[in-house]
Amino acid sequence: MQRFGLIGHPLAGSGSPALFERAYGGRLPYDLIEGEDFEASWARFLKDYQAINITAPFKELAFERVIPADETVRRIGAVNIAVKTEKGIIGYNSDCLGVRKLLEDKGFGKDAVAVVAGFGGAGKAAYAAAVSLGMDAVVCNRTAKPLGDGGFTRPLEELPILAAVADILIYTLPVATEGVSCPAVLEANYRSPGMQYAASSLYIPGTDWLLEQARTGYELMTGEAPLPIFCFYGKK
Repeated sequence: MQRFGLIGHPLAGSGSPALFERAYGGRLPYDLIEGEDFEASWARFLKDYQAINITAPFKELAFERVIPADETVRRIGAVNIAVKTEKGIIGYNSDCLGVRKLLEDKGFGKDAVAVVAGFGGAGKAAYAAAVSLGMDAVVCNRTAKPLGDGGFTRPLEELPILAAVADILIYTLPVATEGVSCPAVLEANYRSPGMQYAASSLYIPGTDWLLEQARTGYELMTGEAPLPIFCFYGKK
């Protein structure tokens, strides 16, 4: 039987196993492959698993080991899915697809202004999703990094000012930032969220992001469409 799982650290409290179980009615095995060492975790994937999810801090390290599925993945430089195929190990980024779907569903598109906080794997995916929708997007980060399109991230100290005049803040940092407000906030952190109070009219929780990326990602991993959406929550 094919096996699936998640690598990263720490994994305590991850919602991925429960989502995967509900997605396929418990038919397919899914493990938490816990470990601080990327090389050891990757070796376990190569030995025992058909496909894996990848979470922090391994998304960018895994990118170096896969064949990017498309140019968007190549531009992001981070993957959260690796799948063994006859052509090699293909890397995908369902974080980007999940953010794009959420933004579209809430009516954000061309000419809307997005501020992304953080530029790790999730931040890069969020920025790529916003740009792909024609949004005017900027990124605030603790350290200056190139965006890949000729621009650079802005200092994190500018986040309160930029968020106040944006249409939506996409927050991917692990801890909340005080003194920030925006009409709408999409937060990546679903384990211990802290930015719900920064949203004046719309808050999109990290559980929604997790769900959307899971719906896309699990089909890429297994080749099977998940069960209807209500099965992710165990109820209609």
